Amino acid sequence: MSEERYKQRKQRQKERFMAQVSAAQESRGIVIIYTGNGRGRTTAAMGTVTRALGHGLKAGIVQFIKDEWSAGERVLLQRHGVEFQLISMNLTGEIHNRTKNIAACTEVWQHALHMMRDPELSLVVLNELACVINNSYLLLDEIIEALNGRPINQTVIITGQDYPAELIELADTVTEMRPVKYVFT
Repeated sequence: MSEERYKQRKQRQKERFMAQVSAAQESRGIVIIYTGNGRGRTTAAMGTVTRALGHGLKAGIVQFIKDEWSAGERVLLQRHGVEFQLISMNLTGEIHNRTKNIAACTEVWQHALHMMRDPELSLVVLNELACVINNSYLLLDEIIEALNGRPINQTVIITGQDYPAELIELADTVTEMRPVKYVFT
């Protein structure tokens, strides 16, 4: 490679980097995906909610495959004003009723849409959204439209496994959890 071409390539890299730095100075929310087959996706999202509350921000959480069982994070965060919406059934159960699952997802999705339209909410968590996408209980296009239409300063965290490439591309940050060692395996 000639020295001139090398300088041009370095200049383009610098320009891209400076554009990214400039964009990072904008005040806007981001889309974060916690994915992978390791543990910690929900825990990472709940930790971010806790951090937001500590800074005086408001958050809402939609859990797509969690049922009504008592979860410590839900008990604690609800005490601090975090709205939780849970699907009314466990979609990972052995007996699937597709019509009932779609109706339950649609109902909970309406709550998610309400949260993602609320400029008072700085953070919205869509916990285990991949499950409903991969089972075609919700339309990917509708989810992408809602993410693109949210208030400019709202951050959305999405957790789950096996996300479509379109969501990975849309996200600002994607973190993959992978098991290295787990006590129950």
